[in-house]
Amino acid sequence: MTSEPNKPVALVTGGSKGIGRAICIEMARSGYQVIVNYLSDAQGAEETLARIEQQGGSGTCVRFDVSDYDATQEALEQIFSTYPAVDALINNAGRIADELFVMMTPDKWRGVIDVTLQGFYNVTRPILEKMVVQKRGAVVSIASVAGIMGNRGQANYAAAKAGLIGASRSVASEVARLGIRVNVVAPGLIQTDMIHEAPVLKIKGMIPMARLGAPEEVARVVRFLCSQDASYVTGQVLSVNGGMF
Repeated sequence: MTSEPNKPVALVTGGSKGIGRAICIEMARSGYQVIVNYLSDAQGAEETLARIEQQGGSGTCVRFDVSDYDATQEALEQIFSTYPAVDALINNAGRIADELFVMMTPDKWRGVIDVTLQGFYNVTRPILEKMVVQKRGAVVSIASVAGIMGNRGQANYAAAKAGLIGASRSVASEVARLGIRVNVVAPGLIQTDMIHEAPVLKIKGMIPMARLGAPEEVARVVRFLCSQDASYVTGQVLSVNGGMF
C-alpha cells in the first residue's frame, strides 16, 4: 500500500463487484484514493482496481472478513500505518441467505447478521475513533429497501439492514457536532449478480419507474453524501429505488 498525501482516502467494503465496485470507481473519479476491501473474490477486487487505474485513479486492495473482529482490526491497523486518515467509509459488504423464517437455520440467520451488522461495528467503530480526532469524515452504509419495507423470505436480510439504519442514525446524532456525517443509502432492485435469478418482468411491475436501477445510480448518491455538497446532511436514509414506497 502506498499513500498520496494530498488525496483523501475512501475505504469501501465489499468492493469486488456490483454496487461496491461502482462505488469504488465513482469515489476514485471524484478524487479519492480507494481502498477496495474484499473477502473471497480477489480477481474481482483486482478488476475493480484496474478500472480505477484506467481512469487515472489510485488505490489498493485489502482482504479481510468484516464479520471477523480480530481480522478486521489487524487489517485496519495496517491501513492506518499507511494512510494518515480515512476520510470516507462506505459499508457495503453484505450477504444474502434467503429462506422462510420458520425454516431458517441459525447459520443462515447469523451469517447475514454478522456480515452486515457486526461488520458495521467492526469496521466503523475504529475508523470513527480516528475521525473524531480529525474532526471530519463521512460514513455511508448501504442498506436496502428490504430494511424499510421487509421482504418475504428475507427476515435475516431485512433485520440486518433495518439494524444498520437504526445504528447509523444513532451514531450520526453522537458525532454530528464533531464534523462527522453518517448516512444510509437504501437501494431498491439494482441490476447486479444478486438478483440474476429473479423474475425481472414481475419485479419491474413493482417499480413505478418500471426498470431496475444501475449500480452507478447508487454510487452517485454515495459520492454526493461523502462530498461537501452534503455538508448539512446527516442521519438520513436516501432511497434509490425507482419510486417504491
